[in-house]
Parts: sequence; structure tokens; C-alpha cells
Amino acid sequence: MPVTHVRGVDIRYEILGDRGPFIALQPGGRRGLVGVKPLGEKIAEAGFRVIVYDRRNTGASSVKIEGDSENEVWADDLHALLGQLDALPAYVGGSSSGCRLAMVMTLRHPEAVRGLLLWRVTGGQYAAQHLANQYYTSHIDAATRGGMAAVCAMEHWSEVIAANPASREALIAMEAQDFIARMTRWRDSFNAGSEQAVIGLSPADLRAMTVPACVIPGNDRVHPRYPGQAAHRLMPNSEYHEVFAEDRMDVDVAFEDWEKKEGLLAALFIDFLRRQQRR
Repeated sequence: MPVTHVRGVDIRYEILGDRGPFIALQPGGRRGLVGVKPLGEKIAEAGFRVIVYDRRNTGASSVKIEGDSENEVWADDLHALLGQLDALPAYVGGSSSGCRLAMVMTLRHPEAVRGLLLWRVTGGQYAAQHLANQYYTSHIDAATRGGMAAVCAMEHWSEVIAANPASREALIAMEAQDFIARMTRWRDSFNAGSEQAVIGLSPADLRAMTVPACVIPGNDRVHPRYPGQAAHRLMPNSEYHEVFAEDRMDVDVAFEDWEKKEGLLAALFIDFLRRQQRR
């Protein structure tokens, strides 16, 4: 699988399809490209070129923790990657954290985004508290308790190291206090936008995104229905589709439910993309 150097890190990527407009997809959490590749393959079969990739600190891409905001770093990485691949402007899509990344990139690089594919939009007090702990506080606690060896032993970093053994060297080389300081900055940035209906995006931010957007809300505790509804209400050129009749407030992330709906999700996005191409 190809690897390219972007903004000081190696990024592993794959282009699915050999014709049509470019689309970049990101999964939720800190999952690697495998989280969206099956969906990307379905969209590519309809005549699009879909870029899936491991964001920094995920999958087999490099580990480098820097900047004041994780999503801003990811958004700038994606912009640089698409530029290297001569894929700008592109449609950008994502689920959960990948959804936030897509919207942040649109705000930071509006000329680079043709449209948005957004699903499992994140919001609400439960999501804010749960994700701040999952992404940041738990890592800070591990480093405080056992240094960088304890960080490497965490489930996420263990998976990253298995995909790219050099990641362990990059993590162990960091001073624990420096790692804690960087994770604290990322947590502060996340918490600063945690009270918004869509985490990290103010109403003014959402209104400022005038590109066409297809919004599909979530159905669980971390991705309840109303953040997607708020995004649709405030984004001036968005359309809204639901794929579930009922919510699953008994689980944090209803992965199995979404896997069963992947064909429908692909069909909705393909229809949206084709209509944009005819305009």
C-alpha cells in the first residue's frame, strides 16, 4: 500500500477506483482506513475515486503528537495529502471524529472542498464526557501512572504498534511529561467546543459551510439523532437522511447496526454525489 510524506509524517493511503471525482473518507475514533474501506469500495464501484488513509497516530501511519487541536492537525494533513495526490478540490466525508475532521477542513480550507458526506454526527453531554476521557484523559492517566511504556500498552497504541513497529520507538522517545502536556492541549481544545450541539462546531461555523452536504445522523449514546439534525438545520446547502427508525441508547457506538446499513449508506451518498455532478 502506498505511503507518502506529509507535514513531517508518513501517511499510508489507498485510492479505490480509477475514474471520476475524488472523495476522501475518514472513520470515527482513531480507527485506521479499514474502518471506511468497505464503504469506499462501494462508492468507487459507482464511478468515483475514493481515498482512504490512516490518519497520523492511527493504523500504519507515523506517530507524531503536536499542535493545539487534534482535528485541526488531521484536517491540515488531509489537505496536504489531497494536494500531493492532485485530488483538489475533493468531496470529503467522515463518521464521528472523521465527520468533525471533514467539517474542520471545510472551515480551514474552503476552496478545497466540493461537498461533504457526514454520518454519525457527534454531540451531547454524554458524548463530550465520554470522548474526552477516551481520547485524552485515559492517555494522560496512563502516562502519569506508568510513563510511555504504559501508553504503549494501551489498546489503541498496541494496535498502532502492531501495524507499524516504528510507532513504538516514536512513543518511547517522548518524555512522559511532554506527552501529557500535548494531550492536555488537545483535551482543552476538544472541551472548548464540547457544549455545542455538534461538538467542536459553533452555529456560526455550521452556517459558514455553504458547500453541498449530505447529513445522516447517528443512533446511539455518543451519536444521538439531534446533532445531525442541528447540522442540517444550520448548514445552508445540506440535505438530511435517516437510516434507522429507532435509536440505540443502550450502547455507545452501534457498529453492528451500521455495518448492516452500509449498502444503504453507500446508496444515499452515491445518489447525492451523482446529483452534484449533474449540476
